[in-house]
Amino acid sequence: MNVRRSAAALAASAVLCVGAAPTALAAPSPSPAPVLPSGLYGKNDPTYDGVWRQSFALLAQHTVGVRPAKEAVAWLVGQQCAEGGFAAFRPDATAACDPKTMLDTNATAAAVQALKALGGQDAAVKKGVDWLKSVQNEDGGWAYAPGTPSDASSTSVVISALAVAGEKPADVKSKAGKSAYEGLLAFQLGCSAEPAADRGAFGYQPADGKLPANADATAAAALAALGKGAVVSAPSADTPAAALACPAGSADPAAAAQGAAGYLAEALKKDGHLTALTPGADQPTPDTGNTADAVIALAAAGHKQSAASALEWLKANSAAWSKDNPAALASLVLTAHATGTDPKAFGGTDLVAALNATGPAPQPQATGGTSQDEKKEEKDDASGDGKVWWIVGAGAAAGVGIGIVLSGRRKKNQL
Repeated sequence: MNVRRSAAALAASAVLCVGAAPTALAAPSPSPAPVLPSGLYGKNDPTYDGVWRQSFALLAQHTVGVRPAKEAVAWLVGQQCAEGGFAAFRPDATAACDPKTMLDTNATAAAVQALKALGGQDAAVKKGVDWLKSVQNEDGGWAYAPGTPSDASSTSVVISALAVAGEKPADVKSKAGKSAYEGLLAFQLGCSAEPAADRGAFGYQPADGKLPANADATAAAALAALGKGAVVSAPSADTPAAALACPAGSADPAAAAQGAAGYLAEALKKDGHLTALTPGADQPTPDTGNTADAVIALAAAGHKQSAASALEWLKANSAAWSKDNPAALASLVLTAHATGTDPKAFGGTDLVAALNATGPAPQPQATGGTSQDEKKEEKDDASGDGKVWWIVGAGAAAGVGIGIVLSGRRKKNQL
């Protein structure tokens, strides 16, 4: 999973710097922080990550058996535009989306995963999937903002969402005939990459003719190449991750995923965590969010032991990073789930309780048997286009520079 947290205002600015961008990509004008809706998780300004953090909060709750609050689910559903895509955040969901609404593949992919897992939202999921397919680039990949060059992270998040929704990424092809996996694997550094330690990694996007290794993109790509989403079950088999096999199977997503896992395992060995250089800093600092992403990716690839030291580092060092932060807490809940760790005792923190406390109280758990009211609610929820949807609907960045910015949603909460 990619806990994509960012200064998406910079993302939009970076997109505009590429050239004459469509009106739909225009950066939102600065405005006072919006009044937070009661159904939203987190207290920080949601302008650039509202749908993202809501989606992963709900997904993490569902994964550990918590029934999310109805108003939280309704808020997320209500953020969807009529054409199926989601913006990062729409303060007034009753107003129709227009050409100035900056639709976001990452937010849409996150929402698709969450709504698919929660169930009862088939219409919203289908619309989201159809929209994602409609904005696939000719190279087979996706960009953060439709109409701009593909990047590995966005391509990965979209592929994961498509797979979760029941699509076969190899069969999702652009108008030029390129599959989603062809678009993704073009970002992997192969056996001729130097330094050799970068082989198997994925780069975010080429810059000046080069494709620098990017751990964030690599973790996301490993999940996508395995056809997995953010929810990963602890592996039954556990083997050490290995370096990219050479010659690389460039057309084999599974082999590409294992190469990515090998890169991540090696990158974690030095300190037990990943690092990043933040603007204004002289030295790299621990990157908690990407470390969590790497642990999930390694577990998905069947290499939990290669992530063991990083998992322990997260238990000891993630509390301050994740405090009152629903996206970060959700990331840790999903990390615990992927490694068979108790999320209610994660380094002394009850992640589930902490996540629940950042938004509306979850629904009470069923206590054996189903009441008539609960049955009616389930029937209504399962209708897809039923009452909940009707009420909500009626009431309703090129190169490394852009790479840093567009994976910014991560950086906002990671470091």
